[in-house]
Amino acid sequence: MPELPEVETMCRGLDCVVGGRIIAAEFPRSRVRPLAVEPGPALLCRRITGRTLAAVRRRGKRVVLELAGDDRSIDPLWLAIEPRMTGLMLVAEPPSPEHVRLVLEFDHGRRTVDRPRRVLFWDRRGLGTITLYDRAGLEAACGGVKLGPDGLEVTGVELASRLGRSRRAVKPALLDQRAVAGIGNIYAAEILFRVGIDPRSLCRRLPAEAWERIASAARSVLAEAVRFEGSSIGDETYRTADNRVGRFQHRHRVYGRADLPCLTCSQPIVRIVQTQRATFFCPQCQRRPGSRRRT
Repeated sequence: MPELPEVETMCRGLDCVVGGRIIAAEFPRSRVRPLAVEPGPALLCRRITGRTLAAVRRRGKRVVLELAGDDRSIDPLWLAIEPRMTGLMLVAEPPSPEHVRLVLEFDHGRRTVDRPRRVLFWDRRGLGTITLYDRAGLEAACGGVKLGPDGLEVTGVELASRLGRSRRAVKPALLDQRAVAGIGNIYAAEILFRVGIDPRSLCRRLPAEAWERIASAARSVLAEAVRFEGSSIGDETYRTADNRVGRFQHRHRVYGRADLPCLTCSQPIVRIVQTQRATFFCPQCQRRPGSRRRT
């Protein structure tokens, strides 16, 4: 479930650990489904132990830890963690000990006041991935060939160029990470509601001004969701790094509101399925190109 706002919130929650040196790394033994780890856990732990956390950045829906060597002649490495459905980056106690997948222990030297000494990756369903990259590997996996412009920065021109000729419906198309990075199911629905576009509209039928409005709404909705630290939906599995629920779910206008009245027109919100994903929209407020509003 974690999308751009949730992963960005995770990254910001790890800022308090930047500058610390990894003194131990461990993949705890567990009977639950194992993660995809590359290279293998033992080698990965050896390669990152002793390195300093130089920065925490987001690449699309991945948390990326930049790890510097003590010697400037040692090239940095990047530990990319993709939370996918239920993954969390935590500096607090985990929801359950058996689903802790990775433990990083840090030494902050003299700068120990209020700095967490460990970071956990927790994943209940085990769908997340942990990969260690060198510079070339990071670019190949998370660079411009694999990921489109970031959702917080994307422009209408970029969206029109990447999606404007597509025969796909616009809602599923916005989930294509090669077209725009970071947008997932929740925020695609919210973005399209803000601009009044039916999620079933074909990309190739949208005019240039529609792509400008979609891009503007994407930047606005995603930034707002980051301010509210993401959305904790359903069983509220998603939590911030210090174990607090997000708050943007209280500002959802369509997502998860099937059969409830639209907050704008009071007509019932509709739920459909597109490419095996639930889509929520208001058929009164959201129109296909060339259609008229119902009165």
